[in-house]
This record gives sequence, structure tokens and C-alpha cells, in this order.
Amino acid sequence: MDVVGWIVVIVLFIVGMAGAVYPVLPGALAIYFAFFVYGWFFSFAPYNALFWIIQTLIVVALFVADYAVNAWGVKRFGGSRLSAILSTIGIIIGPFVIPAFGLILGPFIGAVLGELIGKAPLDRAIKVGFGSVLGLFTSTVMKVILQLAMIIVFLIWVL
Repeated sequence: MDVVGWIVVIVLFIVGMAGAVYPVLPGALAIYFAFFVYGWFFSFAPYNALFWIIQTLIVVALFVADYAVNAWGVKRFGGSRLSAILSTIGIIIGPFVIPAFGLILGPFIGAVLGELIGKAPLDRAIKVGFGSVLGLFTSTVMKVILQLAMIIVFLIWVL
């Protein structure tokens, strides 16, 4: 049973890390759930209140950063609220509509459409679109770092 427990925990960690790049996967929640799986298979004894506080704060930071950093990229390049919203929608549906490049094109197209709907000139709309992609990449790097931190804290706690 120990092997099965570790396999499930590792698979959840892999799904979580993939979620940093592919937004339809549960990401941080998969990693968080892995802590419970470990507890069910082995023991909850290694965990204490500080462990749960640290992990929960990281998850909250991940959710805030995920949306705030993308919106920051749009705003930083002069985008409107509508562009930030459509860019976020583009992140979610882009990979489904354009499988190979939707993760990048989705937020770009969303931000550009938001600006064009708001009657902005095309050059400004494209600039805002690039800002949304910059925000996406920045957000992805932050998610990878924070999710790795979650896994490292877990490993330090249980090993």
C-alpha cells in the first residue's frame, strides 16, 4: 500500500505542476489534495497547524497571483478592464479553441478584442495583447515557483 500511496501523491504533484502551465488542470489544489492523500495512506502526524497555515497561504497567494498578474500585464500596457476580463477568458478557453497555441493566443486575442471593442486604435490593442501574454508568462513562472515551494515544504515536513 505504501507504493500506491506514493504513486498517487506523485501523480497529484505532476498534475499540479502541469496545472501551472495548463490552466484547466487543478494546479495548486491537486498538490494540496496530495497532502490529504499522504495523510490517508500514511499518517497526518507529520502535519501541524504551521504546516497547514504555510500551505494555505501559498494556495491563496497562487490564486491571487494567477488573476492579478495577468490583469497587471494588461493594465501595465494601458489596457482597459474589459481587456483584462477578456484576456482571462482567453486563458481559459484558448487552449480548447486553438489546441496548439491557444494558451498564448487566447489571452492575446481576448485583450486585443477588449481594446477594439472599447474603440482603441489597433496598435494600442496589439500592445495590450502583448502585455496580456507577458502577464501570462509572469504568472506561470510565479505559479511554478510557489507550487514547487509547496512540494518542498511537504517533503521537508514528512521526510
